[in-house]
Amino acid sequence: MKHSVKAVALVGLFAALAFAAAGCGGGGDNESESSTTTGSSSSGGNVTALPASSCTSIYYEGEGSPDFIVASDLPLQGAGRAQTSEMVEAIKFALKQRGFKAGSHKIGYQSCDDSTAQAGAWDSAKCASNGRAYAGNKSVIGVVGTFNSGCAKIIVPILNRANPGPVAMVSPANTSPGITTDGPGADPGEPDKYYPTSTRNYARVVANDQIQGPADAQFTKDQGLKSVYVLNDKQTYGAGVAKTYLGAAQKLGLKIAGQAGWDAKQSSYEALANSIKASGADAVFLGGIICNNGAKLIKDLKAGVPDATLIAPDGFSDPKSNGATFDGSYVSVAGQPPSGLKGDGKKFVTDFGAQIGATPNPYSQYGAQAMEVMLDAIAKSDGTRGSVAKALFGLKVTEGIIGSFTINQKGDTSLNPITVYQQKAGKLVPQKTIVPAKNLTT
Repeated sequence: MKHSVKAVALVGLFAALAFAAAGCGGGGDNESESSTTTGSSSSGGNVTALPASSCTSIYYEGEGSPDFIVASDLPLQGAGRAQTSEMVEAIKFALKQRGFKAGSHKIGYQSCDDSTAQAGAWDSAKCASNGRAYAGNKSVIGVVGTFNSGCAKIIVPILNRANPGPVAMVSPANTSPGITTDGPGADPGEPDKYYPTSTRNYARVVANDQIQGPADAQFTKDQGLKSVYVLNDKQTYGAGVAKTYLGAAQKLGLKIAGQAGWDAKQSSYEALANSIKASGADAVFLGGIICNNGAKLIKDLKAGVPDATLIAPDGFSDPKSNGATFDGSYVSVAGQPPSGLKGDGKKFVTDFGAQIGATPNPYSQYGAQAMEVMLDAIAKSDGTRGSVAKALFGLKVTEGIIGSFTINQKGDTSLNPITVYQQKAGKLVPQKTIVPAKNLTT
């Protein structure tokens, strides 16, 4: 059955913000609908829509009907969903700015959710089922996502084996090194195990944790802190960024007061806070994501080690999820702050900011840039999945939303600044932008 996908309406961010969670706890039924548009539920013109169980209707306001679908894959329930819902709006904004076209190809968009209400976060089974849906639907020409590196490590090999394929994927947020490269922060067998066909199909527009961890360590040193306790949430991203932070911190002469993992299912971290206090650490690095009971961890650390400075990577980049207890603490995010963008970036912050009625979260600019990279690759292609994936590598962006950069043959960006923000009154205030010395990143 065919349905029109013409002239669907944008929904503002404010409704989504009203549902923002303070911690990792699920939501209602299909909460991702609160930040997306309505339209076709089964097909649109020449394309077949992805299933409504995970994805919204096709968003398309161009002439006629779309030739292809680009899907986004983000966690839209639980802690941080206000942030990812805003990213969805930024992706749609970028597509609309391009007139729903990539070269001669007309592009529709679907926002897909890789989280569950029960988990309140990305879910491995959901990531796998989404990946199979993308691979099996020949209307899907590419995927923008994921937000979480662990989810990417499930989806990338599924898209890599797609027939026809491989299917291109551009992440606005993954930072785990092993998806693209070996070396610090990568596990044995990475990255080759994600590319069973031996052909790459994944790229990202954010610097990986071989850059972020050392930048956070450099900031720790620059703050005059002497002794750091390094925590991780025992997951792919958290363990990786903690490892690269630790290596750089040691090179910088910081004392490592201790290391520990935190269990997301614990009801209290009082004992951990007591251990950190006994160690004499004047700083704590939180390698992980807020959704892994991070808000409770923050509260217990602030209560038990009130004089220690908390420093976290981008897994804690949503102030609403962090809660007011995190005010005064620091968090890093790849790239320049929104206020530091120029050209197309400045225009994006102004125009998209007017649409949502606020200064965009730093990750919104990456969501929009990831969609633009995907559209550039589609425009360079012959309209087949494999040619889109091939077009990602060596792709050059000049004065884009986040600046000028090139995607190298591994799928990493040449643009590597990291900005450290301080959370103040529920907002991220930029403090310093760092490009760590090369000896800290290897």
